[in-house]
Amino acid sequence: MTSNTECFVYIMLPGDTHFTTAGRFVLDTTRQGSPVGRFIYGRSYRDNPNAVPIDPIELKITTQTYQTRDLNGLFGALRDASPDYWGRRVIEKHLRSAALSELDYLLHSPDDRAGALGFGLNAEPPAPLRDYNRTIDLERLQQVADAIIADEEIPANDPDAQQAHDLMGGTSMGGARPKAVVEDDDGLWVAKFNRADDRWDHAKIERAMLLLASECGIRSATSKRTTIGDRDVLLVKRFDREKAGGGYRRARMLSALTVLRANEDERDKWSYVVLSEELRRLSSQPRADAQELFRRMTFNALISNNDDHPRNHAIIAMNQEWRLSPAYDLTPSTQVSTTHRELAMQCGDQGRFAGATNLLSQCRRFSLEPEDAAQIVDEVEQTVRNRWHAIARSEGVTEQDCERIIGAFAYQGFRSEYK
Repeated sequence: MTSNTECFVYIMLPGDTHFTTAGRFVLDTTRQGSPVGRFIYGRSYRDNPNAVPIDPIELKITTQTYQTRDLNGLFGALRDASPDYWGRRVIEKHLRSAALSELDYLLHSPDDRAGALGFGLNAEPPAPLRDYNRTIDLERLQQVADAIIADEEIPANDPDAQQAHDLMGGTSMGGARPKAVVEDDDGLWVAKFNRADDRWDHAKIERAMLLLASECGIRSATSKRTTIGDRDVLLVKRFDREKAGGGYRRARMLSALTVLRANEDERDKWSYVVLSEELRRLSSQPRADAQELFRRMTFNALISNNDDHPRNHAIIAMNQEWRLSPAYDLTPSTQVSTTHRELAMQCGDQGRFAGATNLLSQCRRFSLEPEDAAQIVDEVEQTVRNRWHAIARSEGVTEQDCERIIGAFAYQGFRSEYK
């Protein structure tokens, strides 16, 4: 297939349920063969009194032509609207090609992408799609997900399967698990499917972690669980969508990866501490959000969630103001060491060490005094230690699966010194 080199960027402004053209993005290649991206806001958008920046730090509304050589030529805010690993796999299978440019992924990803952006080849934006799988279609979606995982062909003469295939994937800030957006009378949900090769029931366990996080005082994404046949499906409410007048308002959304101005492989820039400080200039309630982030960091340490990378944290703006998003993608992991655990992001003086002393070492940068931070750590530790098993069992997690993950919670070395 022939790849496009430029596209228009659309945005859904606060309060609207239709797209507005914001500007134009061009993806070129330098003489040395490396990609370079350019973006410029359109004049009509700059003159629009309701216009908001795509990125309040990196892409302010000016007459400037912005340029980047990072991220394969993508600006961070555009990368956040690009499909995740699962969504890319769906697109590659649909187009029967793995040799796609970043612009190809943007143009071919579904309209239900995360955030408020859209992309197209025409200056006039299309009407937002209203075509979503219903929750009653979950069984068919699970079948399509299984086929994609097994690298099987979707029958061309099966229109239902083709539609389900077209509407799968690409909506979360990051992840490799099969997923699709579905709709019911309450709104839009991300359906996260179990895989046949899972070591345990991820849908039940992730649902339990979201409930456990709520008991720990964390703002967590709304969720529910359903069963299709002998398989469980986790449904997570889209917090970047709001039902309104026959359509959906869309929140702007930036991943922590973009907020930190980091690449996927720049792990030295992945930091809860720095993210907390970035919230000071981005969040409308910086103190509350910084303290919330500290609580989430502590929770991730206490459930051994080492999948807490910057794509699994975000800020959103449904209106003008930016806030830390609800917590999502909370999963425990089992590790060999009982004395030393690490998070994906740096959390104190001792780097990524997921121990109480390290979490407390930079607490003032989370707008917390040491005694208040210590109280949060104590509260979260006690709640995780005392409640994880009961919540897991109440969500249908088997005792066998509980035994598989028991070592993740309030691990033995949490109160030990760094070694």
